[in-house]
Amino acid sequence: MTVAPLVHRPRAAASEAVEAWRLHVLLQAGYPLKVAERLARSDADLHRAVAMFNQGCAPSMAERILV
Repeated sequence: MTVAPLVHRPRAAASEAVEAWRLHVLLQAGYPLKVAERLARSDADLHRAVAMFNQGCAPSMAERILV
């Protein structure tokens, strides 16, 4: 039985870095951690999410709209 060697996946690492950056931006904007995590993992427009929050939209409502 041959075992395939582990392959470094730069794309996965880049994706994780982007998600971490998105999470940081959302937390800096004031989103609660759980909502920020879900938004960071999604394809939601980050700038729109921050703008909605800054305009008084509740985090849970912004999540429902954007995700």
